[in-house]
Amino acid sequence: MFLQLQGQDDATISALRDRNLDEAPIPGNERELLRFVRLVTEHAYRTTDADVQRLRDVGWTDPQIAETVYITGLFALFNRVADAFGLEDPQYQSMGSTPKPNTRPWERISPDQGATPAS
Repeated sequence: MFLQLQGQDDATISALRDRNLDEAPIPGNERELLRFVRLVTEHAYRTTDADVQRLRDVGWTDPQIAETVYITGLFALFNRVADAFGLEDPQYQSMGSTPKPNTRPWERISPDQGATPAS
C-alpha cells in the first residue's frame, strides 16, 4: 500500500512484493540499496566495508547509507514487537481501492466542514 501511495506502478510493486529485484523496473542504484537492505535484514553481521563501498560507488552518500540502516533496523524492531504481542496483519491489500494521498497534509479533513488548518 505504501508504494501505491508513493505512485509506484503495479509492475514494480509486484516484483518487490515477490522479492524479485532483478525484474523490478527500478534504477540500478535503488536496486543496489535494496540488496543492501536485504543483507542488513537477514544477516546484518555479514555486512562488510565492501558492501558499503558498493553503495557509495553507485552514488549513495554516507548519511543516506546510515539512514538506510536506521530505517531497516526500525522496521525489524516494529515487526518483532508486533510478533511478540501477536498483532495480526491488517490485510490492507485486500481492502479494495488504494486510499488517495493527502496532497495538503497541513490540513485536517473534518467530515462535516471540509478541510481545516491543523492545530
